[in-house]
Amino acid sequence: MVLDLVVIGMAVTLGPLHNSAFILLLSARRGVRLGLVFLLSWLANLIAVIACVMLLTGGQPPARHSAPSTAAIVAKLAIGVALVLYGVHRRRRPPRPHGPPRWSARIDNASLATAAGLAWLLQPWALVGAGAATAVDADLSTSTDWLALTGYCLLATLSLIAMEIYALRAPEAADARLNALRSWLEQHQEKLIVTLSLLAGLWLTARSIYELAS
Repeated sequence: MVLDLVVIGMAVTLGPLHNSAFILLLSARRGVRLGLVFLLSWLANLIAVIACVMLLTGGQPPARHSAPSTAAIVAKLAIGVALVLYGVHRRRRPPRPHGPPRWSARIDNASLATAAGLAWLLQPWALVGAGAATAVDADLSTSTDWLALTGYCLLATLSLIAMEIYALRAPEAADARLNALRSWLEQHQEKLIVTLSLLAGLWLTARSIYELAS
């Protein structure tokens, strides 16, 4: 479970879409405050999903090869296959130019509610779903699994935390460097999405098949 959560958390935190949007928010007039709201909403979404899973399982992993256990593995398998197919589809389609989203022109007037809503909208829900299916195996009676779930939520938010701290401690340097990073992300957006989709999808597919067969 821990290794799967690390892989999923890394795939989530490296996603180009939400990182580009977060940098745009940080460049706004109330950027640090908007970024903090986005970050907290993003983290709250992850925690809420894990909390729902824990409520369903009662904090105890289902018995191996039981119906709930098999259903969770099948869900991961379906997500993995879907990510692979999506990555292949994005790789084969003709390249399209990418630029700032249409809402970026109104970023200076963005409200705190807008920042929170963007975090919910831009979350990679397929990967979040894979994280939820993986968390089914968590045993809350052990501190190790508590740490694993906490670490997963923080890892999936790590890029946002790093950029928020950078913007707070060195605003002028952060503005220049983060905007350069945003330009790079926009130029390589397709490749990043394809690569992350394929790697995460192949990992989830292989792991799920192994778990079903063992």
